[in-house]
Amino acid sequence: MTDVVSLAAELLAIQSTTGEEAGVVDFVSRWLLARGWNVKLQEVSKGRANVWATRPRGSGGATFSTHLDTVPPYVPPRLEGTRLFGRGASDAKGIAAAMLVAADRLVAGGEKRVELLFVVGEEMGSDGARAANNLATKSRFLINGEPTESKLASGAKGSLRATLRTRGREAHSAYPHLGRSAIEPMLELLPTLRTLPLPADPVLGETTVNIGTIKGGTAANVIPAHAEAEVMFRLVTDVEPVKKMILDWAKGRADVEFGSTIPAQKFATVEGFESSPVAYTSDIPLLSNWGEPFLFGPGSIHVAHTPDEYIDVEELRASVESYERLAQTLLAR
Repeated sequence: MTDVVSLAAELLAIQSTTGEEAGVVDFVSRWLLARGWNVKLQEVSKGRANVWATRPRGSGGATFSTHLDTVPPYVPPRLEGTRLFGRGASDAKGIAAAMLVAADRLVAGGEKRVELLFVVGEEMGSDGARAANNLATKSRFLINGEPTESKLASGAKGSLRATLRTRGREAHSAYPHLGRSAIEPMLELLPTLRTLPLPADPVLGETTVNIGTIKGGTAANVIPAHAEAEVMFRLVTDVEPVKKMILDWAKGRADVEFGSTIPAQKFATVEGFESSPVAYTSDIPLLSNWGEPFLFGPGSIHVAHTPDEYIDVEELRASVESYERLAQTLLAR
């Protein structure tokens, strides 16, 4: 059977930042076709496609799914001691390799009720998952892969993006009384975000907020007429009360435009698997047609998106057996 570490390294050697997934999609498709899988490519946008692999007469089972895109910049793979480094090592090409090997082993053992779904675009809007939810699957269980430190996630926080805008009036900076700054009220407003009584949940913990970007003005000698800040809330409860709280907080001081929302979720757990909640979001809420969801994967989110992203080799190898065992347990129901 394929060595999972070697396969992960091959995947890591292919640059596949969001929007440029064609190379890794081609590699995964060819790998599956060579091993007798039925492969369907679902075009998401020009040159970009999801990969859906099934076995003959194998529908109605469990689907392993993760994403093939990574955040930039590309970091080539290298093996140092017990760690495999590279962009996507933990998020999520190491996971993809483990799922490929686990699915192939299940089939070799006679289990045909296994599917594989690899999507594009997860790191920027999840257009792949949105498209994949329209596929005609009969999957009963979705085993989604993100770096959960080899624990079954008992829940995952959601997310809410919001853009705040303040407006002023331009004037020459030598005569500030002729204008009105848009930046100063933004600077006064943003620190008060920490005073909002954001909700908490006994499983998922506290709602958190991050001020991600601040933009405004045109030049140092011009009173700024506009300012903008992008913030992201990590949700643990229903989004509507949070939206109302934000609107009430900003009323009369800033305009608010809400962006994409992913709801918080709680997942079932399985006996024999350690479980813990995670603070990040996944594609699971966008794959509602793929069956009861479970979230599991080797690696840590704490090193994902960093220059030294890595996955522990022994954890990666162990995850193959864990994926097999999880699928077998679910299919026995």
